[in-house]
Amino acid sequence: MNSDAVKSTTAYDFDCLVFIGRFQPPHLGHLAIIREALKQARQVIVLVGSAWQARSLRNPWTFDERQAMIRSGFDDQDNQRLEITPLLDALYNDDVWVRDVQRKVRDLTSPANARLPRIGLIGASRGQSSYYLSLFPQWESISVPLVESISASQIRERLFRSPGSTDDYLSTGAYHDLPPEVVKSVDKFCKGIAYHGLLEEQQLLDQYKQAWAQAPYPPIFVTVNAVVVQSGHILLVKRMAAPGKGLLALPGGFINPHERLLDACLRELRERLRLKVPEPVLKGSLRGQRLFDEPHRSWRGRTLAEAFYFALRPDQQLPRLKPVKGGDHARWVALADLEPESLFEDHFFIIQNFLGLPADLGTF
Repeated sequence: MNSDAVKSTTAYDFDCLVFIGRFQPPHLGHLAIIREALKQARQVIVLVGSAWQARSLRNPWTFDERQAMIRSGFDDQDNQRLEITPLLDALYNDDVWVRDVQRKVRDLTSPANARLPRIGLIGASRGQSSYYLSLFPQWESISVPLVESISASQIRERLFRSPGSTDDYLSTGAYHDLPPEVVKSVDKFCKGIAYHGLLEEQQLLDQYKQAWAQAPYPPIFVTVNAVVVQSGHILLVKRMAAPGKGLLALPGGFINPHERLLDACLRELRERLRLKVPEPVLKGSLRGQRLFDEPHRSWRGRTLAEAFYFALRPDQQLPRLKPVKGGDHARWVALADLEPESLFEDHFFIIQNFLGLPADLGTF
């Protein structure tokens, strides 16, 4: 009996095991979990989080790059049983994120017979897997012992905090916690434009933190953002410098010491964009506000953003804009043209929170 026939007659404990992660980058610990899942399940679904996001120090690699790195660790037979699919974050709405996960798993698990598939959620014995389990009580939990001393965040630290010595790291085996093919992918990435852009951001971040090094406690910054919508368009600015150079962002900025949050937001619209809408009209168009406080939302450190949602009356003409010289370039963008990977930090998720945009990009 050949190996294909043996595999076809194998009795698995599960029809499907689901593994959720960001894989920035995929390391030996991730692959160990997937291999264990392949032993126990007929099908393994790997949901790759933080998909469709702009490159950042926390998310350097795209979904396609991470998928290729994961698949490089398995042979053709195992890859046939692996479903690797992107998962868009929903930072401020767990229910939206859970629904997206449920739909993807439902659509990818369709056994020929009518019985319900036996589905499990697999992960390391500590970390986020216990949190995921609380969100999916209908699925069984499989815990895999953690591979010690492997941390994706530490791998990224080595990449971006040692510019100029990356070749040495790769050649001396300092990335022993990465599979060989992933090391090759990382090496290729480190020779590209995207890597050097992120190096610039890391250097700016180091300077930024150094300025606050003598503070008696870690600083917490407060910013404001404006979500201004009219006639199916949203007001955005294009960032002209790092961090996020070239990305679109919501108008906003830091508050002044002696102003209220709404006043700070209106000031940003008036002074930086010169939005041709009278202040009383803006205040009358305010439809909501919310504090956005995801701990990793900003590269600057702990940064809270109070966002204000203005729904202007529909009109044939969009309000004129006149940015201050040297400032970010402002524009009206059609809602249908919004793409998460073109937006700065968590700004897509702020917009999503107010406007109810779908979590699954396949529904756009």
